Amino acid sequence: MEADGDAFARRALEGLAVEEFQAGRLTKPALRRLLGFGTRMALDAFLKERGISADHDQADLAQDLRDLDRIGL
Repeated sequence: MEADGDAFARRALEGLAVEEFQAGRLTKPALRRLLGFGTRMALDAFLKERGISADHDQADLAQDLRDLDRIGL
């Protein structure tokens, strides 16, 4: 029963987060962190599965560079 509740909570989080992203209230880096994706590519795959465009911009690149620097790469 707990696993079903965890799955429901995850779907609810994903749904709300995607809605906020599409409304422009969450950036891609913020969405990635909120949903716990380790890379931009993982987030892009998640968005693609849902038919959501995953266009990249300068802000995405800058955030990726900061993330790589933060983890020491």
